Amino acid sequence: MSDVGAGKVVVNRAMSLDGFIAGRDHAMDWIFDYMTSDTVPEVMEATGAMLIGRGTYEVGKRMSKQGPEYEGGAQFVLTHEPPAEPDPAVTFLTCGLEEAVATARTAAAGKNLEILGADLAAQCLRHGLVDEILVYVLPVLLGDGVRFSPPSLGRIDLEPFDNTQVGAVTMLRFRVRR
Repeated sequence: MSDVGAGKVVVNRAMSLDGFIAGRDHAMDWIFDYMTSDTVPEVMEATGAMLIGRGTYEVGKRMSKQGPEYEGGAQFVLTHEPPAEPDPAVTFLTCGLEEAVATARTAAAGKNLEILGADLAAQCLRHGLVDEILVYVLPVLLGDGVRFSPPSLGRIDLEPFDNTQVGAVTMLRFRVRR
Protein backbone atom coordinates (compact mmCIF):
# COMPACT_ATOMS: atom_id res chain seq x y z
CA MET A 1 0.00 0.00 0.00
CA SER A 2 1.31 3.41 -0.96
CA ASP A 3 2.07 6.22 1.43
CA VAL A 4 1.00 9.73 0.50
CA GLY A 5 3.59 11.20 -1.87
CA ALA A 6 5.17 7.82 -2.54
CA GLY A 7 5.08 5.95 -5.81
CA LYS A 8 2.62 3.15 -6.33
CA VAL A 9 3.16 -0.59 -6.56
CA VAL A 10 2.00 -1.51 -10.07
CA VAL A 11 1.58 -4.93 -11.65
CA ASN A 12 2.54 -4.31 -15.27
CA ARG A 13 1.98 -6.83 -18.04
CA ALA A 14 1.21 -7.39 -21.67
CA MET A 15 -1.58 -9.87 -22.38
CA SER A 16 -3.03 -11.58 -25.43
CA LEU A 17 -6.74 -11.09 -26.03
CA ASP A 18 -7.34 -14.64 -24.76
CA GLY A 19 -5.70 -13.91 -21.40
CA PHE A 20 -2.10 -15.15 -21.71
CA ILE A 21 0.95 -13.16 -20.61
CA ALA A 22 3.33 -15.67 -22.20
CA GLY A 23 2.86 -18.33 -24.83
CA ARG A 24 3.90 -21.97 -24.81
CA ASP A 25 7.34 -22.52 -23.25
CA HIS A 26 7.04 -19.02 -21.73
CA ALA A 27 7.52 -17.42 -25.17
CA MET A 28 7.12 -13.66 -25.07
CA ASP A 29 8.58 -12.64 -28.43
CA TRP A 30 5.06 -11.96 -29.76
CA ILE A 31 4.91 -8.89 -27.51
CA PHE A 32 7.59 -7.14 -29.58
CA ASP A 33 5.37 -7.42 -32.66
CA TYR A 34 3.18 -4.74 -31.03
CA MET A 35 5.23 -2.94 -28.39
CA THR A 36 8.55 -1.13 -28.30
CA SER A 37 10.16 0.98 -25.62
CA ASP A 38 8.54 4.00 -27.32
CA THR A 39 4.95 2.67 -27.09
CA VAL A 40 4.23 4.10 -23.63
CA PRO A 41 7.21 6.23 -22.53
CA GLU A 42 5.20 7.80 -19.69
CA VAL A 43 5.07 4.43 -17.92
CA MET A 44 8.85 4.06 -17.89
CA GLU A 45 9.26 7.71 -16.83
CA ALA A 46 7.02 7.04 -13.80
CA THR A 47 8.90 3.85 -12.86
CA GLY A 48 11.74 3.99 -10.36
CA ALA A 49 12.39 0.27 -9.81
CA MET A 50 11.26 -3.18 -10.84
CA LEU A 51 10.72 -6.26 -8.69
CA ILE A 52 10.89 -9.32 -10.89
CA GLY A 53 10.13 -12.98 -10.26
CA ARG A 54 12.98 -15.40 -10.91
CA GLY A 55 11.17 -17.18 -13.77
CA THR A 56 10.45 -13.90 -15.54
CA TYR A 57 14.05 -12.82 -15.02
CA GLU A 58 15.30 -16.03 -16.68
CA VAL A 59 12.91 -15.59 -19.64
CA GLY A 60 14.01 -11.97 -19.97
CA LYS A 61 17.66 -13.00 -19.99
CA ARG A 62 17.02 -15.44 -22.84
CA MET A 63 15.12 -12.77 -24.78
CA SER A 64 17.42 -9.81 -24.09
CA LYS A 65 18.89 -9.89 -27.60
CA GLN A 66 15.44 -10.06 -29.25
CA GLY A 67 13.51 -7.23 -27.68
CA PRO A 68 13.94 -3.57 -26.79
CA GLU A 69 15.73 -2.45 -23.67
CA TYR A 70 13.48 -0.99 -21.00
CA GLU A 71 14.87 1.43 -18.49
CA GLY A 72 12.75 1.16 -15.39
CA GLY A 73 15.32 1.98 -12.76
CA ALA A 74 16.90 -0.47 -10.33
CA GLN A 75 16.07 -4.13 -10.93
CA PHE A 76 15.50 -6.59 -8.11
CA VAL A 77 14.84 -10.31 -8.50
CA LEU A 78 13.12 -12.16 -5.66
CA THR A 79 14.39 -15.72 -5.53
CA HIS A 80 14.99 -18.62 -3.18
CA GLU A 81 18.37 -19.23 -4.78
CA PRO A 82 20.47 -16.52 -6.48
CA PRO A 83 22.38 -17.63 -9.58
CA ALA A 84 25.96 -18.80 -9.18
CA GLU A 85 27.10 -16.13 -11.64
CA PRO A 86 26.09 -12.63 -10.49
CA ASP A 87 24.38 -10.16 -12.83
CA PRO A 88 25.78 -6.66 -12.18
CA ALA A 89 22.56 -5.04 -13.45
CA VAL A 90 20.38 -6.87 -10.90
CA THR A 91 20.11 -7.17 -7.12
CA PHE A 92 18.97 -10.64 -6.05
CA LEU A 93 16.84 -10.71 -2.92
CA THR A 94 16.28 -13.84 -0.83
CA CYS A 95 14.16 -12.18 1.88
CA GLY A 96 10.41 -12.37 2.44
CA LEU A 97 7.90 -10.81 0.06
CA GLU A 98 7.04 -7.75 2.15
CA GLU A 99 10.72 -6.96 2.76
CA ALA A 100 11.49 -7.34 -0.96
CA VAL A 101 8.69 -4.91 -1.88
CA ALA A 102 9.86 -2.44 0.78
CA THR A 103 13.48 -2.66 -0.43
CA ALA A 104 12.51 -2.10 -4.07
CA ARG A 105 10.13 0.75 -3.15
CA THR A 106 12.94 2.51 -1.30
CA ALA A 107 15.13 2.19 -4.41
CA ALA A 108 12.27 3.60 -6.53
CA ALA A 109 12.77 6.87 -4.64
CA GLY A 110 9.17 8.07 -4.78
CA LYS A 111 8.46 6.73 -8.26
CA ASN A 112 6.42 3.61 -9.05
CA LEU A 113 7.60 0.09 -8.35
CA GLU A 114 6.69 -2.32 -11.15
CA ILE A 115 5.98 -5.94 -10.33
CA LEU A 116 6.87 -8.32 -13.17
CA GLY A 117 6.07 -12.03 -13.21
CA ALA A 118 2.84 -14.01 -12.87
CA ASP A 119 3.65 -15.81 -9.63
CA LEU A 120 5.23 -12.78 -7.95
CA ALA A 121 2.29 -10.57 -8.95
CA ALA A 122 -0.20 -13.11 -7.57
CA GLN A 123 1.71 -13.24 -4.27
CA CYS A 124 1.76 -9.44 -4.03
CA LEU A 125 -1.96 -9.24 -4.81
CA ARG A 126 -2.77 -11.92 -2.20
CA HIS A 127 -0.87 -9.93 0.43
CA GLY A 128 -2.51 -6.59 -0.42
CA LEU A 129 0.75 -5.04 -1.63
CA VAL A 130 -0.47 -3.83 -5.05
CA ASP A 131 -2.03 -0.43 -5.74
CA GLU A 132 -2.65 -0.71 -9.49
CA ILE A 133 -2.71 -3.13 -12.38
CA LEU A 134 -1.63 -1.93 -15.81
CA VAL A 135 -2.44 -4.26 -18.72
CA TYR A 136 -1.47 -3.89 -22.36
CA VAL A 137 -3.98 -5.95 -24.36
CA LEU A 138 -2.41 -7.01 -27.64
CA PRO A 139 -4.41 -8.06 -30.71
CA VAL A 140 -3.33 -11.69 -30.78
CA LEU A 141 -4.82 -15.03 -29.65
CA LEU A 142 -2.18 -17.42 -28.29
CA GLY A 143 -4.42 -20.37 -27.40
CA ASP A 144 -2.11 -21.64 -24.66
CA GLY A 145 0.59 -20.48 -22.29
CA VAL A 146 0.89 -18.66 -18.97
CA ARG A 147 -2.42 -17.18 -17.82
CA PHE A 148 -2.77 -13.64 -16.51
CA SER A 149 -3.33 -15.01 -13.01
CA PRO A 150 -3.31 -18.47 -11.48
CA PRO A 151 -6.67 -20.02 -10.47
CA SER A 152 -5.44 -20.04 -6.86
CA LEU A 153 -5.37 -16.23 -6.72
CA GLY A 154 -9.01 -15.85 -5.75
CA ARG A 155 -11.15 -12.78 -6.24
CA ILE A 156 -9.55 -9.34 -6.30
CA ASP A 157 -11.90 -6.41 -6.94
CA LEU A 158 -10.62 -3.68 -9.23
CA GLU A 159 -11.73 -0.18 -10.16
CA PRO A 160 -11.06 0.83 -13.78
CA PHE A 161 -9.73 4.38 -14.05
CA ASP A 162 -8.11 4.74 -17.48
CA ASN A 163 -7.95 3.14 -20.91
CA THR A 164 -5.91 4.31 -23.85
CA GLN A 165 -5.39 3.11 -27.40
CA VAL A 166 -1.81 3.42 -28.71
CA GLY A 167 -1.71 1.97 -32.20
CA ALA A 168 -2.75 -1.68 -31.94
CA VAL A 169 -2.23 -1.74 -28.15
CA THR A 170 -5.06 -1.11 -25.67
CA MET A 171 -3.77 0.00 -22.27
CA LEU A 172 -6.10 -0.67 -19.32
CA ARG A 173 -5.49 0.66 -15.82
CA PHE A 174 -7.17 -0.50 -12.63
CA ARG A 175 -6.89 0.42 -8.95
CA VAL A 176 -6.94 -2.49 -6.54
CA ARG A 177 -9.87 -2.10 -4.17
CA ARG A 178 -9.12 -2.72 -0.52
